[in-house]
Amino acid sequence: MSQRQVLKVFEQYQKARTEFVQMVAELATRPQNIQTLQNAGVISLLRTLLLDVVPTIQQTAALALGRLANYNDDLAEAVVKCDILPQLVYSLAEQNCFYKKAAAFVLRAVGKHSPQLAQAIVDCGALDTLVICLEDFDPGVKEAAAWALRYIARHNAGSLYVSHAGLEPLDASSPPTLASQSAGTTGVRHCAWPTDFFYFGSAIAKIILELPHQILSALSQVSKHSVDLAEMVVEAEIFPVVLTCLKDKDEYVKENASTLIREIAKHTPELSQLVVNAGGVAAVIDCIGSCKGNTRLPGIMMLGYVAAHSENLAMAVIISKGVPQLSVCLSEEPEDHIKAAAAWALGQIGRHTPEHARAVAVTNTLPVLLSLYMSTESSEDLQVKSKKAIKSILQKCTYLPALEPFLYDAPPNILKHVVGQFSKVLPHDSKARRLFVTSGGLKKVQEIKAEPGSLLQEYINSINNCYPEEIVRYYSPGYSDTLLQRVDSYQPLNN
Repeated sequence: MSQRQVLKVFEQYQKARTEFVQMVAELATRPQNIQTLQNAGVISLLRTLLLDVVPTIQQTAALALGRLANYNDDLAEAVVKCDILPQLVYSLAEQNCFYKKAAAFVLRAVGKHSPQLAQAIVDCGALDTLVICLEDFDPGVKEAAAWALRYIARHNAGSLYVSHAGLEPLDASSPPTLASQSAGTTGVRHCAWPTDFFYFGSAIAKIILELPHQILSALSQVSKHSVDLAEMVVEAEIFPVVLTCLKDKDEYVKENASTLIREIAKHTPELSQLVVNAGGVAAVIDCIGSCKGNTRLPGIMMLGYVAAHSENLAMAVIISKGVPQLSVCLSEEPEDHIKAAAAWALGQIGRHTPEHARAVAVTNTLPVLLSLYMSTESSEDLQVKSKKAIKSILQKCTYLPALEPFLYDAPPNILKHVVGQFSKVLPHDSKARRLFVTSGGLKKVQEIKAEPGSLLQEYINSINNCYPEEIVRYYSPGYSDTLLQRVDSYQPLNN
């Protein structure tokens, strides 16, 4: 047999391998083929081809593995059990850009399914290599690495047990449970994120600007899980470049930048104060004003988290003109879940002191909240958030012009709080007492039907005690009829 014939055998073998791996990669794009491929032991066959001497076969094998692992967690677990991850991690550092992109895709596809699979990626040392890939000269490699890090990070940075330190306002009561109130939480096992990931120094700005969507998303997923991780992200010198991203033309970049700031600010008053000092609150408010819809949502939530921490931080939101912008969102946004977030945030701002409540009340927000609460077209969540916001603001509000319309429009469960505030203010303010009479407020209070001995009746009695008895009688229902009866029964004196 000639040399040419011998080489032809190898050429046919290479061609067969190439055709096989290309066909598997193609078949893996169709869900109906997945079970058949799995039953045929395709994972083990592809593992062998990852070590092939032909680069294109290696790359295509990695692509096929990524598509299979992306389909469901069973196939992702099969990739882990076949000990494929260490080979991928090694190749990330050694192979060309095409293979790196395919290998990062496999890691992303495996890690997205569960904390356990994400932990398997961490355990094989993938994080260090992926972080190094963020500085690769090829933009595609950077992007693939960023997406992989993002999907690993969302499972509590690859930990087996996830403990959320804060509650999302769309599911939370007012105020939310914050990380500073949950310091005793146990059972969380964080993976050791590579130091380089957090200490790029000035390089982090360049990386964020090159891949803003992916890097901001990855940093958000890291920051959300614990105070320590959020602090490490901040120490990576992400400000002010993140604030610059809030002005980006791409709505997704704006949304991801707002989300990152939210995930940092929600943990502790100290982190929120850092965001305030960096100009983050004002920048987020400007961002909310420049966009619509769901792009606004993380910014709205961020303002609520900042305000929830303390009255000083809530005042920082007020000073930065956050209340008018939130009021606009409450009135203009068509989606109920965005309105609910705005209502929650306004409640967090107004619940601290009379000054905070007045800042919300003067924007004419309370009538809008009442309308949303009473509307049958509002979602249940929007009604709940609006009611909680109204109550928390009213319980601190001493600005009577904002309260008086509620005497006429509010349902009994809200009216009680309104009358209660009048009963606190009127005894100490003579001008307010006179205005309360001339505006018709005293007359309206007399028309309220309260159960004897109830808290509402006590509030009414406190208000009545601020006036002479004859004034109270004059504005009581039926008093005019009593006067007419006296006229009818009156006998004039004859001279």
